[in-house]
Amino acid sequence: MWATIMEERFGAENPKSKQLKFHTQTGGSTLTAQQIENNVVRVSYQALAAVLGGTQSLHTNGKDEALALPTEESVRTALRTQQILAHESGAADTIDPLAGSYYVESLTDDIEAEAFEILDDVDERGGMRGAIEDQWVQRQIQEVAFERQEEIEEGERIIVGVNEFEVEDAEPEMELESVDEEDEQRQIDRLDDLREARDDDAVEAALDDLRDAAEGDENVMPYIVDAVKAKATVGEVCNLFRDVFGEYQQGVSV
Repeated sequence: MWATIMEERFGAENPKSKQLKFHTQTGGSTLTAQQIENNVVRVSYQALAAVLGGTQSLHTNGKDEALALPTEESVRTALRTQQILAHESGAADTIDPLAGSYYVESLTDDIEAEAFEILDDVDERGGMRGAIEDQWVQRQIQEVAFERQEEIEEGERIIVGVNEFEVEDAEPEMELESVDEEDEQRQIDRLDDLREARDDDAVEAALDDLRDAAEGDENVMPYIVDAVKAKATVGEVCNLFRDVFGEYQQGVSV
């Protein structure tokens, strides 16, 4: 089905462009500051769902990311979660462990139908850029966020440790990751070293090509890759896009 969509909707010819490859990150928005150890369980079952769904790449969040950047200990636990799934659970021993499940297949059909409805809405608004400029995308996100929060506050959606199964005693303090001036200076020094060692002419040429593509109708992704390979920084690429497209402000068309 995916190959057919790529052929019919986007005119794909290269077999590689017709393959569905995707990365999964566990849900940062589901992490809670209350009873923070519960986040290990949340990350684990979300990671398992990703593996069962056939993800080719996976990132597991640290348990403390609801409060700060993850500590080294939290990062290690997140990594061990993936390794336990890979080597102890058996979930990765077959390409599609849930194949044939009526319930899963029915959910897949429902998601597919709803996804095509959203794509149709986007198309009617002139594509993704038109949908953003029309504030439609932002409204969808805001409405869903409001509905979810309303469900939590009214008890219709249970969040363990937040609106149900709470603890009366004060939760123990935990060490959080912090970024000090020494960390900041170390990163600045690394960036300076990169700029000193790179070929400035190659960087400028790659960014010029990227600007031409952004100002025209070409796919900018290959030009981004070329710019990064030439050692252009994320900031330089983002600033270029800000120059070409402007910077989004709510209620203001860019």
